[in-house]
Amino acid sequence: MPESVATFTFILSVSMSAIINFIAAFYTFRRAEASEDALEAEHERSERLLLNLMPASIAARLKQRPDEIIADGLPAVTILFADIVGFTPRAARLPADRLVSFLNRIFSEFDTLAERHGLEKIKTIGDAYMVAGGLPEKQEGHARAVAEIALDMLEVTAALSRELGEEIAVRIGIHSGPAVAGVIGSRKLFYDVWGDTVNTAARMEQHGQAGRIQVSHEARQAIGDGYSFEERGMVLIKGKGRMKLHFLTGRAETADNSTSAAA
Repeated sequence: MPESVATFTFILSVSMSAIINFIAAFYTFRRAEASEDALEAEHERSERLLLNLMPASIAARLKQRPDEIIADGLPAVTILFADIVGFTPRAARLPADRLVSFLNRIFSEFDTLAERHGLEKIKTIGDAYMVAGGLPEKQEGHARAVAEIALDMLEVTAALSRELGEEIAVRIGIHSGPAVAGVIGSRKLFYDVWGDTVNTAARMEQHGQAGRIQVSHEARQAIGDGYSFEERGMVLIKGKGRMKLHFLTGRAETADNSTSAAA
């Protein structure tokens, strides 16, 4: 074989080997890069799911100390329960997809309000929506923030009633006081709140009226000035006895403006 041919064959062989090695390395790199992207995407998805289950600060504590029992005593929180009036007969006549869509439409609006007012959605229980102020960290003005979301909930359901052409009313109850909050479960972790304050807030809703916001006297005092109230008087509440209750009827400046306009 002529020397020039042998040299060319050698160079070609080396070049082909280099090209093959480069292609293999490039393919391996791309696979590793794709795998890393997939892991990062999965991590972000897990983060989002965790933050849907609990507040960000609680999720951070759980990741830093996964074996820690998270239980916080909270000296002052405000709890709100909102229940859709007439949901049971509606559920009996609607197909499953329309029923879930109906609930999702309302609760998605409430979720937006909770975020706007810096409140923590705790959970939904059937057709009931529970939200809290003053947790997981102390929050100045938490009772006023809950009063604001309650008034906004009435406005949202009124707007949905006009849009859908059917009445949608909620019954809302609010109470303020101490509570305990923490994470329970080992597989499906869940951030929840317990205590007499929670039970009393639920009673405020259950003994309330459609389209109105019933508040305990403690919540009335915590909310303070800037809002208008209608005194309901002493009402016998299951498990609590007779309690002094009020209806939150609006923002004081709105009521004052209406009175001035009428005059």
